[in-house]
Amino acid sequence: MNIRVTHEALKAAIEKMDKTISVLTSELVHIRAGRANPQLLDNIKVDCYGSMMPINQIGNITAPEPRMLLVSVWDATLINEVEKAIMKSDLGINPSNDGKVIRLVMPEPTEERRKELFKVVKTFGEDAKVALRSIRRDAIDHFKKDQKEGLITEDDLKDLEKEIQDIIDEHTKTIDKMMKDKEAEIMAV
Repeated sequence: MNIRVTHEALKAAIEKMDKTISVLTSELVHIRAGRANPQLLDNIKVDCYGSMMPINQIGNITAPEPRMLLVSVWDATLINEVEKAIMKSDLGINPSNDGKVIRLVMPEPTEERRKELFKVVKTFGEDAKVALRSIRRDAIDHFKKDQKEGLITEDDLKDLEKEIQDIIDEHTKTIDKMMKDKEAEIMAV
């Protein structure tokens, strides 16, 4: 019997760790590092025909230049609503509307702002690592419970503990690389 593949707590732990990485990826994408990224607008909702819709569902968002986003709204009557929604957001960007498209020019962050952003990145990274350790602890508790109930042997327990540690090490390396890449992006002038 291959414990590494079949133990439910290990499978669940791997899924949770992967989810932690994807949440961190999502959080890092939304940190504005001075580069134009269409995903920066993902959380902005626009009043469209009586309901709130994300900008990416009512228009095209492109990054034609490293520090510029263009928003092309499919229904030109909504362009003012989109502009208002962007101004109300916490992005700190002033949109420029020419009647057809909205231009968003990303200001270059100051050195102080870059350092603040990197502190936020570090916090996200540390939170993700804490989540990984919590997942590992829960999985090991589950393994120990199974061993006490006689479902797995002591050797299986040791193998599972080593396996979960190897998996957490891989995920920690991924987090470290993501943080290093984001720091390079933030500090690039």
